Amino acid sequence: MNATAMIYLDYNATTPLAAEAYAAMRPHLEQHFGNASSIHAAGREARAAIDDARDRMAKLLGAKAHEIIFTGGGTEADNLAILGLARQRMGKGKHVVTCTTEHHAVIEACEHLQKREGFRVTWLPVDRHGRVSPDELASAITPETSLVSVMSANNETGTRQPIGELAEICRTRGVLFHTDAIQSFGKEAVAAEGCDALSLAAHKFGGPKGAGVLFLRAGLPIERLHHGGAHENQRRPGTENVAAIAGMAAAAEFAVRDMGAEARRQEELRDVLWNGLQAVFPNVVLNGHPTERLANTLNVSFPGLDGETLLMALDLAGIAVSSGSACMVGSVQASHVLLAMGVARELARATVRFSLGKSTSPAEIAIALERLPALFARLQEAAV
Repeated sequence: MNATAMIYLDYNATTPLAAEAYAAMRPHLEQHFGNASSIHAAGREARAAIDDARDRMAKLLGAKAHEIIFTGGGTEADNLAILGLARQRMGKGKHVVTCTTEHHAVIEACEHLQKREGFRVTWLPVDRHGRVSPDELASAITPETSLVSVMSANNETGTRQPIGELAEICRTRGVLFHTDAIQSFGKEAVAAEGCDALSLAAHKFGGPKGAGVLFLRAGLPIERLHHGGAHENQRRPGTENVAAIAGMAAAAEFAVRDMGAEARRQEELRDVLWNGLQAVFPNVVLNGHPTERLANTLNVSFPGLDGETLLMALDLAGIAVSSGSACMVGSVQASHVLLAMGVARELARATVRFSLGKSTSPAEIAIALERLPALFARLQEAAV
């Protein structure tokens, strides 16, 4: 590898389009352009592609085909789940429970319900590793609670939540449970069983941007966010993006193929990177759970350094990383996830998230570690 080549270590932000996804999309971009709602042959061809993708996504999640709703991405899937289910169940009560370290797609949807629609929202705290206590969830549920939403694994730290326990608590109390599984799918086993709703985003596992899935348990009514046609069984109106849907299904199958072996490979590379960072910068701090986290994610803070300067220096060195969520555009800010975990604001601002993917090689990790000593030396001299 050329010493100046970019080393991409930001797979939690987005992934390259898998060859399998591109191959599945290409016919619908070049030849088969029909509207899936049309009754002629071109329309039936498009409808068949969507039906096939729905069957394949359902199989991967252990769901039924009619439980799969195609959306325009993960944010829409999260919003449809939270706003749609909370509004539909207002007769039960206007109380929603979520977590302080959720993705902004969940946080802002809940804040909207709280500020504009008269809902009460309980924000569950997390421990220093970023995990929710099942006991605290049980205590937070009231007779008016209609919905709980807790993500399966955090996009910034990789910390896993005890989803099975949380879902079981909700089930026994008659409360709907939604999980944002956007960072988990393709990295570890994800199943719809136990959940009432579950969100996915194609571009996190090798699919195209602008495509997502909401699993919604059979029989659950939901209030749709938009108004128009009867698409997606009257739950998500709008002409379907056939190419993106076909690409997402192909990417999903590619992502889960040899998933266990791939997770072990990435975990080994992640640990090599972590050990190398400790050797170069002994005061580096690991954020997130030491074991209960995604195999590909390494979130670390560098005491005494400025986060924005650090990110720019890494970019100039050809190492593409993130300070946390790629959805927060602009200057580097202290992560709400790290602050909720009790990390000091100054330390939170000096944080970098490294995230690995299927294309990450041992050579890339080795070259990244070769570039870091000189980089840190310059930054520490400037900080004095």
